[in-house]
Amino acid sequence: MKIISMIPARYGASRFPGKLMQNLAGKSVILRTYEATVATQLFSEVYVVTDSDIIFNEIVNNGGKAIMSLKEHESGSDRIAEAVANVDCDIVVNVQGDEPFTERESLHSVLEVFKSDVNKEIDLASLMVEITDWDEIENPNTVKVIVDQNNFALYFSRSPIPFPRDKDVATRYFKHKGIYAFRKDAILDFAVLPMQFLEATEKIECIRYLEYGKRIKMVETQVQGVEIDTPEDLEKAKRLWK
Repeated sequence: MKIISMIPARYGASRFPGKLMQNLAGKSVILRTYEATVATQLFSEVYVVTDSDIIFNEIVNNGGKAIMSLKEHESGSDRIAEAVANVDCDIVVNVQGDEPFTERESLHSVLEVFKSDVNKEIDLASLMVEITDWDEIENPNTVKVIVDQNNFALYFSRSPIPFPRDKDVATRYFKHKGIYAFRKDAILDFAVLPMQFLEATEKIECIRYLEYGKRIKMVETQVQGVEIDTPEDLEKAKRLWK
């Protein structure tokens, strides 16, 4: 089974433009993420896929591998689908460019689900981590996920799900961590399936898979890490790096 990683990297992020080129302990965020992904030693190849000359040059000039997108794309998955079409692989792992704390243990646990999936019932796998801080649970920048008894995703939302109608019910909340492992044909399907109402409303790309009946296996991890969505996140990442 040939496994590669692709890191979609857009320069003009809406909440924090240029965030991937911000300095994190002497290197850019995107270079930190690329190096962390390579360091897991789980992939035969790791690429950054970008529409930005600045990001492309940052990776290539530091000895990494990068692919320039040919078209404009709505999401990171669309960007990867274009890049992976002519690449020989079975599984492609999407690591978000703003995840400089990417580590081996979590990625390995996601990839393990495919080894036992002999009937190929899993289209993609992803990570979730329990959150208990109510400010984070209510924060729309934190994508929450709910799962069935077999840890297949039921829905993703920027709202608190499930809604705690009865306060005495022991409710667990899970944050979706933006790492996906796709079967190659699943991500190629993604690129040709039109965006539907729920994805357009929430602006969460993996909802598209659910709307078209794809199965997403969620794997719980204990590793929180820091996703850099805001300048405050960057400061938090700097403190954590020290």
